[in-house]
Amino acid sequence: MDAAKLEQLKQFVNKCESDPSILNDPSLSFFRNYIERQKPYVVEESDEEVEPPQEEEEEEDEIIESDIELEGETVEPDNDPPQKMGDSSVEVSDENRDASQEAKAKGMEAIANGNLEEAIEYLTEAILLNPTSAIMYATRATVYIKMKKPNAAIRDADAALQINPDSAKGYKSRGMARSMLGQWEEAAKDLHVASKLDYDEEISCVLKKVEPNAHKIEEHRRKYDKLRKEREDRKSERERQRRRAEAKAAYEKAKKQEQASSSERPGAGGFPGGFPGGGMPGGFPGGGFPGGSMPGGFPGGGMPGGFPGGGMPGGFPGGGMPRGAAPGGGMPGGMDYTKILNDPELMAAFQDPEVMEALQDVMKNPGNLAKHQANPKVAPVITKMMNKFGGAK
Repeated sequence: MDAAKLEQLKQFVNKCESDPSILNDPSLSFFRNYIERQKPYVVEESDEEVEPPQEEEEEEDEIIESDIELEGETVEPDNDPPQKMGDSSVEVSDENRDASQEAKAKGMEAIANGNLEEAIEYLTEAILLNPTSAIMYATRATVYIKMKKPNAAIRDADAALQINPDSAKGYKSRGMARSMLGQWEEAAKDLHVASKLDYDEEISCVLKKVEPNAHKIEEHRRKYDKLRKEREDRKSERERQRRRAEAKAAYEKAKKQEQASSSERPGAGGFPGGFPGGGMPGGFPGGGFPGGSMPGGFPGGGMPGGFPGGGMPGGFPGGGMPRGAAPGGGMPGGMDYTKILNDPELMAAFQDPEVMEALQDVMKNPGNLAKHQANPKVAPVITKMMNKFGGAK
């Protein structure tokens, strides 16, 4: 691609970056369409605020748990006042221990005869005489189970296990009482422990009724826990997408504001009236020449005020610039800035601080041109620039 055309393309792209609204020009619709095919987002107006995309909140149906079909009979919880409980921390005498055993024996006899209320009375007496015996509490718990009083049975089983954590009868009684209340999972755990400590057929029989319900409840819980987790994951993902969209919108807005601010600075409006990005392409930051900007640059595309007397003192090719030719009207003949930028001698001269100081002096006051005519560094630069202005190749 031709170097001059490539430079002009760079200038045009810089212009678009500093003022995206230029893409709304109908004559640039072909370029705009190309951009839209390459990038899903194109700035519409330079003063338009970028808002994050609004996503509708996804409506999700409420998770309603289905009923579980369980088998097995349960009983109504017993709400009797708590039974008498002894203090397991007391020291029991041998005499009380023997008396406790006698009361227990009478309680067992009452159980055999089906006198459950009488059995409870004897066993309560035995517990009060020897509250350190786990077996006494566990035995009374079995009677409460027969009386369909599961809460009372659980209280006695807990007392037995507090005294002896390895009481098989304590776990068995509590497991059976919990199954009566429909606490299938807890019942299954207690009965499994009891079976490991002291297996018997009664435990196995109860487990066959308890375990199916416990498995159904476990599967039910796992299913709905999974559904809830998936719902929370979707909600979290939507929240992450929302935050990313807001962050992107904030970035685009800040970038847009920075571009707008840059375009408001002198010389930053792009050509005509300055070069894109606030400076001349090829390393002329700040809207001027290397070593310091020329005050005002070339406002309106020309040199302010022209040169007094209709030309430049000392005689320049073509008689100088005619009075008033430059101001506001751009450079004579539609001057192409690249003619200056592509001239290596001028570019080298612009690096000389003495030359730049002289040019700045002239730009401040064109009448100061005369005092720089005798300078062998400055005069040739001004002459060559005037040749460029006049359209010389």
